[in-house]
Amino acid sequence: MAITFTEAAASEVKRFMEAQNVEPGVMVRVSVAGGGCSGLQYSLGFATDFDPKLDARFDNHGVTVITRKKMALFLDGTTIDFVETPMGRGFTIQNPNVPSGGGCPGCRGA
Repeated sequence: MAITFTEAAASEVKRFMEAQNVEPGVMVRVSVAGGGCSGLQYSLGFATDFDPKLDARFDNHGVTVITRKKMALFLDGTTIDFVETPMGRGFTIQNPNVPSGGGCPGCRGA
């Protein structure tokens, strides 16, 4: 099982942490909620509360990423990237476990 931060995503997290004077040892927690017609909703945040009984841990390009083990099942193989385009900049999440079109089967016309 793995969640991958690209080098660009890790660089952006490290840049932000440095700019905000975030203390060493802080990790990025990935959470997921929802799953109905809107598809999965992801959140990224900083955390210091790692519990090896409850959490899975992944290290990518100098950034530690954690998530609850039960969420890791939904996030296995997920890649988190940071992109800059003419439309804006931000993190993108590619989760191979979510059907293209996301949401419930009725919303995809299945």
